[in-house]
Amino acid sequence: MKWAGGKGQLLSEIESRLPQGIRTGEIDTYIEPFVGGGALFFHIAQQYDCIKHFYLFDINQDLVNCYNAIKDDVEVIIRKLQRMERQFLQLNVKERKKRYYDIRIQFNKNRDPAKLIFLNKTCYNGLYRVNSSGGFNVPFSDYKNPRICDTKNLRAVAEKLGGAIITCGDFTKSRRYIGESSFVYFDPPYHPISATSSFTSYSKDSFLAKDQCVLAEFYQEMSKTGARLLLSNSATPLIDELYSDFKKDKVWVGRSINCVGSKRIKIMEVLVRNYGFKQTD
Repeated sequence: MKWAGGKGQLLSEIESRLPQGIRTGEIDTYIEPFVGGGALFFHIAQQYDCIKHFYLFDINQDLVNCYNAIKDDVEVIIRKLQRMERQFLQLNVKERKKRYYDIRIQFNKNRDPAKLIFLNKTCYNGLYRVNSSGGFNVPFSDYKNPRICDTKNLRAVAEKLGGAIITCGDFTKSRRYIGESSFVYFDPPYHPISATSSFTSYSKDSFLAKDQCVLAEFYQEMSKTGARLLLSNSATPLIDELYSDFKKDKVWVGRSINCVGSKRIKIMEVLVRNYGFKQTD
């Protein structure tokens, strides 16, 4: 699924900064406390056979339910999506719009994972956004020929998720699995670079500056376990201060979601790691 803050564009930067132990077998456990779209998880699950244990967490119950549904019975998801896609593509634009809002109402009642995927493929900009009551509220987008059911990809995703434990909860839930043989990638909702740039509505609860501080304290604590930690965030004074004890690399990344196309510009992000200044550390 398309996900705000997805790390597809940052993968090459992250790949060049992975700890050496992930290649040698010294690290056998991968942990992601904010899995979101899961770009790095899927990359590592495909590329590094030495990783035997995967623990994925997210506070977004809809996302976790969707991943677990794909993991447990992808063929059910595929059949539902194929039916929705077939019916949807036969409609004209006006009828499609009505169908979209009908499914959005249904989803807000039953939280069906297949309907979540449908909405992700047909809503404005592929956003996931909810109101204060937890209701999905992204408007319809008039895509000419949206691919709602990518069967090959869904089966590939199910295969990789099959080896993972996927849990709904905040980042502190990952504590019990973090140790010397683990690599942990933190990808929290980013600290806003300006007063008007904040987008943290991945769930009904926002991720505020105080939460960034709690996360930084957790990062400090987990660093003492001997685990290798990598965190991405926006390059703001607060983030720079919170992680002053660690190695920080600033990188430029294209902003992938913005309501004004002309404002999709590159912004500076920071990668924070606790495993030294050399790639061999």
